[in-house]
Amino acid sequence: GDCRRSERLFEELDVQINHIDVENDSSAAAKVIEINGGAQSIPVIVFSDGTHLTEPSDIELKAKLQALSII
Repeated sequence: GDCRRSERLFEELDVQINHIDVENDSSAAAKVIEINGGAQSIPVIVFSDGTHLTEPSDIELKAKLQALSII
């Protein structure tokens, strides 16, 4: 649910993303676990400035995109 919600927001804002399916990419799945300190929480959204958000609300995600001047 959280993944679809974030994807929907990206679409609404016309923001291009690189979607990586952790179910089909074991190295990406391992990176998610590393970023989350052992948890398998998704989505993990990694930004060009090297920061990330895990399971962000639409408000958090939009604020981050604004802070990076993406929208």
